Amino acid sequence: MRIGNGIAALPITSVMMGRTETIYPAVLWDEEQVLLIDTGYPGQLDLFRQAFAEAGLSLEKLNRIIITHQDLDHIGSLPALVALSPGTIAVNASEVEKPYIQGEKPLAKLTPEAIAKAVASMPPEVPDEWRQKFRHTLEHPPRAGVDRVLTYGEELAEYGGLVVIGTPGHTPGHISLYHKPSKTLIAGDAMIVVDGQLYGPPPQYAYDIEQAKLSLRQLTSFDIETVVCYHGGVFQNNPNARIAEIIRE
Repeated sequence: MRIGNGIAALPITSVMMGRTETIYPAVLWDEEQVLLIDTGYPGQLDLFRQAFAEAGLSLEKLNRIIITHQDLDHIGSLPALVALSPGTIAVNASEVEKPYIQGEKPLAKLTPEAIAKAVASMPPEVPDEWRQKFRHTLEHPPRAGVDRVLTYGEELAEYGGLVVIGTPGHTPGHISLYHKPSKTLIAGDAMIVVDGQLYGPPPQYAYDIEQAKLSLRQLTSFDIETVVCYHGGVFQNNPNARIAEIIRE
């Protein structure tokens, strides 16, 4: 799903927990480098390879990954992607998220109670072997080293300019990114699109919902023409006005 010159959202679709789910990682590129933002669930390397090909890109040219936050559906295929070209793919994240991504701290939302609830929510027809494998993944999530820490407000010169926006709340150190040339906000999980409409962060998935709501105010200083939400996809119907409306609500 091409958004502008050198930027696209990659629909990654698979069956998760008995239902079909599509996520929308973003990819940016220029003549020298390719950047992927977030890496899907565990086991989705082949889906990323296919999505890259459909976007006219080669996964083997990937040399940078930015992780917006620590959740399993964002770090799941990170080790597999990094293994494609060891030593040449740089992983970036915020300082707060770094120890979670590296496995030095347990993922903030995967408490023993949350893991037990997730396993119990699996359809009854799921074989016990799959159920135990799922539990093991939650208890031992993927991990990878973070090569560079991104700071709130930092602007990366590559790809025409990419601004790091601190939007904590969904997780403690969640970031969003603003691509200046295309006026695109890559929101991660700071917002969500449902049935074509843009909404604020769902409370049931937030680490700190009040902080997540306050973080939306960080977005009002940007001229946004397109929003890419990891869950729900692309929104282009006057995003600035809609974000202001969400904040008022």
